[in-house]
Amino acid sequence: MVSHIEPDLKSYERERVVFEAIKSNPNLHHNALLKQIVPQYMAKTTFEKTRDSLLEKEIIFVKKQGNMKFYFPEPDFEIKFQHRIEQKTNNSFHNLKLQLRRLSTDYPHKDINEKILLIDTILKNLIFTDNGFTFLDSMKNPKKTLYRDEHLLIQQLFNQLFQVIRKDKDFGIVFPTVMSNLVQLTPQKFTE
Repeated sequence: MVSHIEPDLKSYERERVVFEAIKSNPNLHHNALLKQIVPQYMAKTTFEKTRDSLLEKEIIFVKKQGNMKFYFPEPDFEIKFQHRIEQKTNNSFHNLKLQLRRLSTDYPHKDINEKILLIDTILKNLIFTDNGFTFLDSMKNPKKTLYRDEHLLIQQLFNQLFQVIRKDKDFGIVFPTVMSNLVQLTPQKFTE
């Protein structure tokens, strides 16, 4: 079973094949590109889903000439990618602050399964948001922590979350259940 944080190697392979074909053949229109990739590397619907994924991720863009579509690598991909990560990370950060402000009043009134799901979701989002800021720090200036205040506040939000869990009557069930699932977010053993 593949979790959402583990890479899907088939998806990577498909995206690489389509992207390389587009990059190597900027003069090929959609149907010519399709003939080059299908059926040797993938089925037509897989090609279309992969192309759509590359468009959605802004790795490629489409240009229409007459009734033909041509695909090109996005020239400003790194800048757009950094901007998208920054936007998603900041949105998540502000949403988490609001969620944790309401947590102490909402949490005790939920059933045990809702508590587990809520805490699991918040913990993962805190980790991913902190990772987003770390990623942005490394892209912008690897020698300086630009998001120091955000990292500190996330640390405080973790503490606030644990305080709410500890004070609750279902702590003995919720905490071990959620923490055992967090193991998947810790560093994994590398195979060479």
